[in-house]
Amino acid sequence: MALEHAILVSLLEQPGSGYELARRFERSIGRFWTATHQQIYRVLRRMETDGWVTAEEIGQDGRPDKRRYSAAAAGRAVLTSWLREPVRPETVRHELAVKIRGAAFDDAAGRAALIAEVERYRADHEATLNSYLAGERRDFPDAGELDAGRRLQHVVLRGGVAYERMVLDWLDDVLETLHGLGR
Repeated sequence: MALEHAILVSLLEQPGSGYELARRFERSIGRFWTATHQQIYRVLRRMETDGWVTAEEIGQDGRPDKRRYSAAAAGRAVLTSWLREPVRPETVRHELAVKIRGAAFDDAAGRAALIAEVERYRADHEATLNSYLAGERRDFPDAGELDAGRRLQHVVLRGGVAYERMVLDWLDDVLETLHGLGR
């Protein structure tokens, strides 16, 4: 997937400025596709040049004008074509998993350091899960009465919740295994 596709999806959900898109990426899309503010602005300029998006200048009192972007017909066509392409399973490169396997060749001090790293890594994933759950409570308080677009946003978020729970279960298993090696 290209950043352009994520931007087109976001603009079709709701037009917005580059700043607003960056905020959406931080708040929701960024859970599954990350981009910096600079990347978003650079890609928006290219998409505008290619005719995939249109921009409207909006005046603001006491602040510089902003550009509000919308998906153009050409952008919608590009997105529709991309949506119909098959998706290949992603390749996983998991540095921590290699370190865990490598622990068999380390001493007790090395395994203790790995336990600390797994605990830190677990805390990061627990914070991500808590963020997703807070976002779900905030953005989907009445999940039973959502339109199609919101239902699809919610199912993607639920996938993120399920993924984080799976990672936490695995990390708990890893920690139990590593602690059991010292016995």
